[in-house]
Amino acid sequence: MTKFKFPSAYTILFVLIALVAALSWVVPAGKYEMTMNQALGKEVPVAGTYKQVDSNPQGLVDVLLAPVDGLYNHETYEAGAIDVALFILIIGGFLGIVTKTGAIDAGIERVTDRLRGREEWMIPILMSLFAAGGTIYGMAEESLPFYTLLVPVMMAARFDPVVAAATVLLGAGIGTLGSTINPFATVIAANAAGIPFTDGIWLRVVMLVIGWVICVGYVMRYAKMVRQDPSRSLVADKMEENKAHFLGNKGQEMLEFTTTRKIVLAIFAGAFAVMIYGVAVLGWWMAQISGVFLAAAIIVGLIARMSEEQLTSNFIDGARDLLGVALIIGIARGIVVIMDKGMITHTILHGAEGMVTGLSTVVFINVMYWLEVVLSFLVPSSSGLAVLTMPIMAPLADFANVGRDLVVTAYQSASGIVNLVTPTSAVVMGGLAIARVPYVRWLKWVAPLLGILTVLIMLTLSIGAMF
Repeated sequence: MTKFKFPSAYTILFVLIALVAALSWVVPAGKYEMTMNQALGKEVPVAGTYKQVDSNPQGLVDVLLAPVDGLYNHETYEAGAIDVALFILIIGGFLGIVTKTGAIDAGIERVTDRLRGREEWMIPILMSLFAAGGTIYGMAEESLPFYTLLVPVMMAARFDPVVAAATVLLGAGIGTLGSTINPFATVIAANAAGIPFTDGIWLRVVMLVIGWVICVGYVMRYAKMVRQDPSRSLVADKMEENKAHFLGNKGQEMLEFTTTRKIVLAIFAGAFAVMIYGVAVLGWWMAQISGVFLAAAIIVGLIARMSEEQLTSNFIDGARDLLGVALIIGIARGIVVIMDKGMITHTILHGAEGMVTGLSTVVFINVMYWLEVVLSFLVPSSSGLAVLTMPIMAPLADFANVGRDLVVTAYQSASGIVNLVTPTSAVVMGGLAIARVPYVRWLKWVAPLLGILTVLIMLTLSIGAMF
């Protein structure tokens, strides 16, 4: 009897696109009136102005074109994914050149040798750094290069790719869930709600700290289990394949840590530092940070004395390794394209508006949270979700005697928890693809943690509503 094999991420995403297209034939089309919000520099919906419009059901051709449209700008609350996809390919080329120098393998060998017996402490240290990036500036797409870096490090430390993926995704994710000054979530949502972004900050700090402790404990428990018994790994059946892919030099003599390799590693680390500074301080986005890694790739090639042919071929080989990741990003964004073209996004928002009217404070904020969870699956962009929902939801809090800051907290925690698993997120699907962790297995592994975090969020929101 043939063993059932769950479909790949590509198939799952195409099925979701088809399901959303089918909904466009059933759900009435509708739209809110839009007005320009000067503080945000974007158009936002006006509460109470929803009306039905002519339907635009999506057919087979629309489903097939959705991934292509998802790579370009379209009429939604975020740009297309072409810039992220190109960033992924350039990162792949950069890593291809650096890997060819042997600098990464030599560096990993030194790190694991010095941390022998204390490898698990990498997890809380790194997750605290990623959480800081999440809470300060909403670290998301810019975390993707770290998957390629951390998987071989964690595997060399006798963990598995799941530990590496969880360290990045849960680290940055819990930071975003508990955003404090994140301009792409908290600040935009607060501005759209008409309140200072510092309102309710201490409640979010509490959520951040407790959530971080829970996530670190969850990952460390799994990491220790895998190191003691590799057969219990979530990807145990792919162990040899992953070793060959991520630890090609495993089993050879320790590589010499030459001066050239030290310089290459310094440039490697410097490129990431420049990226983080550019995004957090200078307001850079994909074009600028792609340029950083392209320049770094050329510099590394020159320092390693590669010929022009070697440099370009190594770059292309590295980009080829991440081509599947770039394609996943376009397919994932296609789901949002179908929703917007089918004119059902505002209809779903209007239904949510009616569901929270007239509820008591504690019930109101918890229903609000779950509505934002549903909407987060449909609009994975945190800034796009804030612009879409806050102008409608925040005024409703006044009638329920709930502070608008609590609505902002409900929105960002819902967006944060959903973006740990949603298949419409380029970060989730791209990161798991880089780490070679099947999406369905990730869902199964992270599900208990999501339950724990959900209880934490609902308790925190309920306490906030009562005081």
